[in-house]
Formats: sequence, C-alpha cells, structure tokens
Amino acid sequence: MINQLIQKIQETKAPICVGLDPMLGYIPEHVTRKAFDEFGETLEGAAEAIWQFNKEIVDHVCDIIPSVKPQIAMYEQFGIEGLTVYKRTVDYCHEKGLIVIGDAKRGDIGSTSAAYAAGHLGRVQVGSKSLSGFNVDILTVNPYLGTDGVKPFVDVCRSEDKGLFVLVKTSNPSSGEFQDRLIDGKPLYEWVAAKVEEWGAGCMDGEYSNVGAVVGATYPEMSEILRKLMPHTYFLVPGYGAQGGTAADLKHCFNQDGLGAVVNSSRGIIAAYKQEKYKNFGPEHFGEASRQAVIDMVADISSVL
Repeated sequence: MINQLIQKIQETKAPICVGLDPMLGYIPEHVTRKAFDEFGETLEGAAEAIWQFNKEIVDHVCDIIPSVKPQIAMYEQFGIEGLTVYKRTVDYCHEKGLIVIGDAKRGDIGSTSAAYAAGHLGRVQVGSKSLSGFNVDILTVNPYLGTDGVKPFVDVCRSEDKGLFVLVKTSNPSSGEFQDRLIDGKPLYEWVAAKVEEWGAGCMDGEYSNVGAVVGATYPEMSEILRKLMPHTYFLVPGYGAQGGTAADLKHCFNQDGLGAVVNSSRGIIAAYKQEKYKNFGPEHFGEASRQAVIDMVADISSVL
C-alpha cells in the first residue's frame, strides 16, 4: 500500500494529504442553510452539510493531491448519521482515485484491535460472505498497549496490502508529558520508533514498510533523529500550517530523494476561504480557495526539498 501512496505522490508532485476534518463552523452558511432547509437542525441535517462540504472540496483538489485523511471523530460526534457520511466520504475519495488515510488512532487489547483492524482495514465474516466495513487504505494506530495491541493491525496490513501510521512523536503541545520521558537514557518516542521499525520489517513494500509513523512537524529536532532511526518507515506529518509547523520544520522528515513523508493540512485547506489570504474567493467559492491553498502548500514544501 505504501508504494501506491508513493506512486500517487510522484504523479502529483505533492507529498501532502488533505485532512477532511469538517466542523460545522468551517462550513459556509449557504451550505448548512440548504441542508437544514431539507433535514432541519438535526443530526441528519448536520451530516448532509458535511457531505456537501466534503464533496465540493474533494472535487476541487482530487486531481492535484495523492491522499486525504478524514478524522473519524469529526463524524462520530454526529452519531450514526455522521459515520454514514464518513463511509460515504471514504468511498467517494476512492472513486476519485485518492489514497484514504483513516485517522482513528485505534489500539486496544489483541481481540479488540483485531476487530478494529477488520472493521477499518480488512474484512469481517458474515455467514458465507467476507465483507469490508470502512475500507480505508491506511489507518492511524495508537501503540500504547504494545505489540499485542498493534500486531492484529500489522497482520491485516500483510494480508490485505493495507497500511498503518503508528503514533510516535505527535504534534500537540503536551505530547512530551509521556513521549519525551527518558527510559534507560532514551526518550520514549525513540523506543516506540524502534518497535515501529521492528513491526514493519515483515511488511516491506519496496524500500519502505507498510507500517509508517506519525511524526509531528512541530518538533523538527526530534524528526531529524527519528528519520535516522526509522530509515524504512514512511512518516505522516501533522502540525503544518495552523498548528505552527513550517516548511523548514518539515525538511528532516524527508529523505534525500524527496520521499519518506506525507504532510497533512486540515483546516488550513478545508477552511482556506476564511483566511485573509484567500478571502477574495468568498464563501460561495470555498472549493476554489481550497484548491489554491493546496497549490500554495505544495510550492512551500517543495521549496525546502
């Protein structure tokens, strides 16, 4: 799977993914108004507004990006109606030829992780039929429970040619409370990095493993260390743009060949029309604003590679 992502990155010359993390506050009023007129101010109305918002953005950027990353929590908050839109979004992005990274950060004891892996990446047996659930291409995974919590995901990646991005050094301000703690002289994130390389050794897909790592753009000194510790690991890099990470901060996430990382931007793209830089597009043309934000992001990152 990671090789398919790399091919898409090379085709588009865009090492990025667009985070489809819709909140009602990001959606232009004319979109929510139309949805509420049809379904009322209900969970169904909110879900319809999210669907129309996502579809417009995907339609405007799908030919210039390799991947998207819907954050499932933004859909779960609207209950079953929201999850239905999550699945609808995943399927639509597949129709548009995009790699879909499901941002669900799952991880639990072995049997529960196996169910998560089946539901998000693999298949579940229903009578005589083997059926897929959400069917994302790559899933974010929380490694806090250790190997027996991650192995079920790795097993599905191997059998279904899917991928993972395991949390290693995240971009949020308080990540250091646990991740930077020294254990036998090394920070915890370095121990996790070593396990990611180990877990990925049996899932190689060309020069990189299908088991990748989440490494935040907001800690460039640490990403430089992690790049050396995980030579066969692709990085998913959050924290660019709205969270404060710059193109210069991203440089060490990449290898000399310009590969090795895919950089996420969520509200910086999907809510671009709200920024001063793109206000000339206006709410009516929010999809066009998102497209321009993608073009600008790619140019910014390319300037340091």
